[in-house]
Parts: sequence; C-alpha cells; structure tokens
Amino acid sequence: MFQQIRLRGLGVIDDAVLDLSPGLNVLTGETGAGKTMVVSGLGLLLGARADAGLVRAGSDTALVEGLVELPPGHPALVRAAEAGADTDGELVLARTVSREGRSRAHVGGRSAPVGVLAELGEQLVAVHGQADQWRLRQGDQHRQVLDDAGGPALRTAREEYTAAYDALTEAVAERDRLRRLARERAREVDALRAGLDRIEALDPQPGEDLALRAEDERLGHADTLRLAAEQAHGLLTGEGDGFSDAAAGVLELLATARSALAPVQEHDPELAGLEKRLAEVAYLAADLSTDLASYGASVDVDPGRLAQVQQRRADLAALTRAYGDTVDEVLAWAREAAASLEEILGADDRVEALEARTAELRAGLGERAARLRAARLAAARDFAGRVTTELGHLAMGKARVEVAVTTAPPPDGDEGLLVDGERVRAWRHGVDEVEILLAANAGAPARSVARAASGGELSRVMLALEVVTATAGGGAASVPTFVFDEVDAGVGGRAAIDVGARLAALARGAQVVVVTHLAQVAAFADRHLVVRKDDDGRVTASSVALVEDEERLAELSRMMGGDPGSAAGLAHARELVAQAAAARTGGDAPRRGRARARRTMAR
Repeated sequence: MFQQIRLRGLGVIDDAVLDLSPGLNVLTGETGAGKTMVVSGLGLLLGARADAGLVRAGSDTALVEGLVELPPGHPALVRAAEAGADTDGELVLARTVSREGRSRAHVGGRSAPVGVLAELGEQLVAVHGQADQWRLRQGDQHRQVLDDAGGPALRTAREEYTAAYDALTEAVAERDRLRRLARERAREVDALRAGLDRIEALDPQPGEDLALRAEDERLGHADTLRLAAEQAHGLLTGEGDGFSDAAAGVLELLATARSALAPVQEHDPELAGLEKRLAEVAYLAADLSTDLASYGASVDVDPGRLAQVQQRRADLAALTRAYGDTVDEVLAWAREAAASLEEILGADDRVEALEARTAELRAGLGERAARLRAARLAAARDFAGRVTTELGHLAMGKARVEVAVTTAPPPDGDEGLLVDGERVRAWRHGVDEVEILLAANAGAPARSVARAASGGELSRVMLALEVVTATAGGGAASVPTFVFDEVDAGVGGRAAIDVGARLAALARGAQVVVVTHLAQVAAFADRHLVVRKDDDGRVTASSVALVEDEERLAELSRMMGGDPGSAAGLAHARELVAQAAAARTGGDAPRRGRARARRTMAR
C-alpha cells in the first residue's frame, strides 16, 4: 500500500505531502482547492500520459513521488527489480513533467521507461474515477472480475483447464513440427545420407588431421633432419664425416676437464661441487649423443609413405571444407546428422502417436472446459445477484446487473473444441466470453456496463464489484490500493451513508483512498485529509493537512453546509461520526442521532 505521496508544482498545489494509512483514507476540501489534482498526480505516478498543462504556473517541473510498502515476493517488487530498482520491502516511484512536456520516470531510484510505471500501476492501484473505469471498458477484465469473485471451485476448474490447454498446445506444436519435417524429409534425408556415406568411406579418426600434418612435415624434410642429427652427434663425439682424427668432441673435452679437477678437488669442497656438476653434464651429453645417433638412424626417406600421407590429408581436407574446420568437427557433424536422420525416419511413427495423443488431450480439454463453463455460469448468477444487492445500497435501487457468459464459433481452419455437444473457440482462459451488463433503470434493457452507466454510476458499480469480489476472496483484494474519485456523485441522504459503509467494508481488506464532497462518506474515514487553498491576493496554492478530533468535526460541519465552528454543526458532525462507527460494526445509531442526522442531511 501507499505510505506517502508527495506532490510539488502540480496544478494549484505548490508542495503537499499525503501521509496515508491502511484502511479508508478520505480526501476532502472546498471546490477548486485541488482534490482532483491529487488523483491526477497519482495517475502520472502510475504511467498516465504527461500533460504540460498540469505544471503549476511559475514552476519549471511538476513532481509526484510515492512510497509504497509491499510484502516480500509481491509481483510489483519483482517487476521493479527486473527494471533495476533498489527494493527492500519499500518501493519509491517518481515522475516528473517539464513545462515543455518532457517526462521522466524513476523506479526504486533508477531511471525507467514510463511504461514500467504503468505495469506497476496495474499491480498496485485500481483507480475508479468518472472517466477512468478501465476494468469496465476492457472485455477481458469482465472475465477476470468474475473469476476473482468465483471462489475456490472456479479457481480450481480454471487451473485444471489451463494446465490441460498448455499440454494440448505443446502436443499440437510438436505434431505440426514433425509434419513439416516429414514433408521436407526426402531432400534432407538424401543430403544427410550422402554426407554420412562420404565420412564413413574415409573413416577419419579423432585428431587424425593434426597427426598427419606432423608426419607430413617429418617425411618431407627427412634428409635435412637426418643430416642435422648426425652433425650434432659428431660434434659431441668427434666422430663421423668431416671430422679429423685430431679433432676432439664435446665428450672428450668434458672428460679432459674432469681429469684436470679430479686431483685437486679434495682440497676444496667448493671445487669438489663444481667437479660433480661437470660430471653430471658429461653424463647428460653422453645420453644426448646416444639419442641423436638413434634418431638419425630412425629417420628414413620414404617417398611412398609421404605420398600416402599427403593424399590422406587431401581427402580429409575435402571433408573439412564441407562439414567442419577440423576432423573433430566433421565427426561431431556426423553424430548430429545421424541423430537427425533417425528422427526424420521415425517421424511418421511419432506423428501417428501424437495424433492419438492430441485427440486424447483435446477430449480431456473439452471436459475441463465444460466444468469451467459450468462453474462460471454458477458464479455469474451468484455474482450478478450480489452486485445488484450492493447497488441497491448505493442509490441505484432500480439497477439490475447481469453477467453474460457466452461462447464463439471457431474461426475458419480451427477445429475448436467440442463442449457439451457444441464446437466452440478455445482460448487459454477457457471457451467463455464474459460481459457484465447493467440495466440502470427498471424495464431498461441490459447493456454493457461501460455504456449503460454514467460516470458517477460507473464508480458506484465498480465499488459494488470490488466489495463483492473482496468478500468472495475472503477479504483479499485484487490490488493493495483502491482510489475512488467522486464515487458519491449524484448521491445524498441515507444512500451516502451506505456508500461510506461499502467503502469501509472494502477498506477492511485493502487501502482505500476516496475523494468526496459528502460528510456522510467522510465520516467513515480511518484517516481524514483536507486540501486547503490559500490565496495571498496574487497566487493561489493548496496544501494537504491531516485533521483529527475537533478539526475533523469542524471539516465535517463545513461539508454539511454549516459554520465549521458552530455548536450545532459540530454536534451534528459528532452524531454523524457515531452513526458511521455504528454502521461499521453492524449496529445502528441511536434513534435520536439518526433523526438528527437525517435533518442535517436534508439541509
């Protein structure tokens, strides 16, 4: 719910802070003081289109900030985190509008698209103003309202249907994929088989191309390699072609060096260490000499083998040009091709199995759709009756609500779903199209509620819908905050008390913010805020103040048309508050208090 809303430079409001509480928050004030600006500012905070005309004269920008407290895991917190917001159970939203019409949005201290505010708004607040009944103007929302009020039985039927619908959708998608695969398989099978046959004929081995390249290098330079090894061996031993008998090799020189050190090493430990190291070098040189001799003898000039290696490399290069950069990649392609070939060749069998599977799933979905439809029809009758009863308490005693639950034929090319012997169109939400209808007057035909009701009536219809939905859901509201702007338009007398009582009932499970001009509604407030207008002769500015105790009674007295400070007005206000408190608890006000309240309302 909203803990605080700040408005700055917005319309007639210079700088105002609204500290909101759980329950019913009532906003009152004189005409033109700026009550509607509060709702307009909240609309900006929830992603409404920016209007430079809202910027206060003399200000460069209008600012609206909101602090929202939400339980862990709330969808709005999740969406805000996805947008990069910093959240810790509290979410800060902000929106600015410049005099040039430029708009900026911030979520959790991070800049965000305005569209993110709109997404969060749908999860945080339901605004019901005379021109803002979006839930009644969108067809799919009529179904959602009914489903929210349908209780556990309808919810279970909808969940079972949705799971079956998703299973059928997945099976149909797989079947259609395999059908397309089957149609294209002849050409693809030929290509896959040709590639596999070509690879199988050569039978390449993992890493073979690298090994052949090394062997090609060795065979191609055999003479040079052998001569180099023989020359190095001769330098170590002093033997071989090109060496005279007097020439000493490295091994002989090392032996001579050891002979020079041997007689004297015992006189100095340091020299003995050097002699030991010299011995190690001599041993290593002798081993190296043996290895060079062996290598030189093993190097063989084999033109036939060289030709074989080069031909094999050429053959493998043809494969790598077609199926991968290396032999290992060619082998990977072969494995994937074999799997694809197996899938294609088995497609016919799988299509046949999926045909049977989809038929079974479609039949099961039809049964679940029938159960969901029956649950919706039962919920529709109960819901319509309860909302009609609620409207009777909201100065719409002659109004009648109906909920039409209908189906549509499947479009061309769609086999649809067989439900209760009728083939109908199916959606993920079911086969039903739901429309809430209203007959505003006795004998009038029922029409879509968005077209049959005036602005004030729409607000009251929405209030009735929300109260019934919250009651059906065990007191849990669909969103944490509801805002009603002039929900009491055209209402007076005892009906206004009933409007206040219904708002208070809704506020038991959610935060409710109401802009009202009726004291009978304001008397139910858990928190009463007043928008006050100050005029210094040049500039008019509005502020928002919390009123309690005597200040609240004075405001109620003013709203009833009396002198805020008169004893009679204050007494009437006190009786009205008592009557509201009794209505909240299901009791009644004393007879004398009711009579005096009626006289006060009649004025």
